Amino acid sequence: MIEIGVKQKLTVINMVDFGIYLGEPGREEKVLLPKKQVPEGTKPGDEMTVFIYRDSEDRLIATTREPQMQLGEIALLAAKEVNDIGAFFDWGLEKDLLVPYKEQLFTPIVGNKYLVALYVDKSSRLCGTMRVYDFLRADAPYKKEDMVHGTVYEIHEEIGVFVAVDNKYHGVIPKKEVFGTFQPGDPVEARVTEVREDGKLNLSVRKKAYQQMDEDCERILRVMEKYKGVLPYTDKTVDPERVKKEFHLSKAAFKRAIGRLLKENKIEITDNTIQIIKEERL
Repeated sequence: MIEIGVKQKLTVINMVDFGIYLGEPGREEKVLLPKKQVPEGTKPGDEMTVFIYRDSEDRLIATTREPQMQLGEIALLAAKEVNDIGAFFDWGLEKDLLVPYKEQLFTPIVGNKYLVALYVDKSSRLCGTMRVYDFLRADAPYKKEDMVHGTVYEIHEEIGVFVAVDNKYHGVIPKKEVFGTFQPGDPVEARVTEVREDGKLNLSVRKKAYQQMDEDCERILRVMEKYKGVLPYTDKTVDPERVKKEFHLSKAAFKRAIGRLLKENKIEITDNTIQIIKEERL
């Protein structure tokens, strides 16, 4: 059986001026491989591995070109065009992949890359979807504290940042761990903080506390320089939301770093401020 959306090995049934027809011996169903893609020396009876899709005229056709994904898989694709029909993505074949409006989480920006999954629509056409959640797996080979790589595919204000680990496993940066700005398509390096019972991964872009401390201290000092060395609050009085906005830190992480800087005699705390201690005063 010739299957759309996958690579498969087929046999050369017959040859014509405009290409070759491939199929399975003993079956009537066959598909055309255009002449420009036929390897020199090909003859009837030869076996070839091809990918099956539909051309611009909606005819079933074979290609020797390598698509970036097969049916049910996910790939990071570049948006080429957005119009009244939907968004078109480059996936390695002559015909770009359509992501209909109903399968978009947001309007893609031409030139940007996003995660897209491949499926067959009700008309038996190959289409893409940016709703990749249901295509991700929950059997990642990772454990707590492992470092992983992935791609952001959705932002949820109440839940957090959804990440496809290795572009195929479920991952999420919970809201409480979201510091900084994320956009769909962003690459992410994160630490596994929990492997949930359902197999999905909770992530953090922050390292373990003792490893993260140096970076947090440097970040605080950089921000303080913008305030001319004086913060108009202390680690006890500052609002957690202000800490998150200005330093991209939780208040707990902020207080830990302030404690380190205080111990290292790099800052001093007054009743209402935190100040950098200038070198000439040391």
